[in-house]
Amino acid sequence: MAQLPSGIVSHSQKVCSLYKRALSCLKNWYNDRLEYRYNAIKLRQRFEKNACIVDLRLAKYLLQEGEEELFQRQHLQAYAYPESPGGVAYERDPLLPDSIVDNWEPIEKAMYSKYFAQRAERKKKYLEWYYKEYPQKQLECKDTH
Repeated sequence: MAQLPSGIVSHSQKVCSLYKRALSCLKNWYNDRLEYRYNAIKLRQRFEKNACIVDLRLAKYLLQEGEEELFQRQHLQAYAYPESPGGVAYERDPLLPDSIVDNWEPIEKAMYSKYFAQRAERKKKYLEWYYKEYPQKQLECKDTH
């Protein structure tokens, strides 16, 4: 079973999240790969410099300052990948269920007879496998009276 998310996040996870978001912010500001890489190395150096801090209060303070700096340096038009939420093509082409093909008219099915013959055969094999793998349990009616 997958892990359930909890509300507790360790300090190191917060720092890793900040670093990842800072790299994403750098990618928004620098289009040239070499310039981005140079600034990413400088950013990594800043994180490495504070990696050995033992005092938790100072570490929390630095994390808070980092969050504030990231907020101040956010790009006004952050890059969004086209297919991701916020992108220009998000949910543009919805995934249609396979059952739509079952509703084709006979004339349309005749145009693609070879495809539909193979599809019927595959569907039959799949149903055989499914009922063999997951046998249907008989529902028993119990008299409650």
